Amino acid sequence: MTRVCLIGNDDCNLQYELLSRETSREALATYDLTRPFENTIALRTVSVGAAVSLLNDLNWYLTRFVDEALVQEPSISDDEWLSRSLAEQLRNGAVEPDETAEFCKIYGLERVADTDTDSEDDPESAATDGDDSSETEPPSRLVEPLYVRRTAGELPDYDLRDVDETLVVRLTEAEHSP
Repeated sequence: MTRVCLIGNDDCNLQYELLSRETSREALATYDLTRPFENTIALRTVSVGAAVSLLNDLNWYLTRFVDEALVQEPSISDDEWLSRSLAEQLRNGAVEPDETAEFCKIYGLERVADTDTDSEDDPESAATDGDDSSETEPPSRLVEPLYVRRTAGELPDYDLRDVDETLVVRLTEAEHSP
């Protein structure tokens, strides 16, 4: 199953913004929504094509409320994500799966000490959370991306902050060096 993760803008509550609007709520209604990181929504689709189609359907909302849309395809990597642009290129056959690993962005993952900003004030987001772990431990926050290039099959270490975990996003060359 292909995963999609929408990372909300800093100035909005992503769950509220997407679920309070009829069109986006209906587009997301058939999916089991989770919140893997602070101010995110994640779901599973059947393929990269279905993921890209969903992102295209939600584009009006993505441009207003989403900082980044990520796609994770297990046939490419179990632990690395693709940018939306790279997922589109992959779906369209413009790039081969083995050509997706060179340019990356690494986010640090930081534990959130206080989670009362997202779900306690919004009953709809709590109802659609779907991730039982968020009730027992605070979610992580994605912090300071580090743009890197994989050399000899290895990624450099994340060194912008002291973090225990990281999240790797594969990018197009244009996204890596705009």
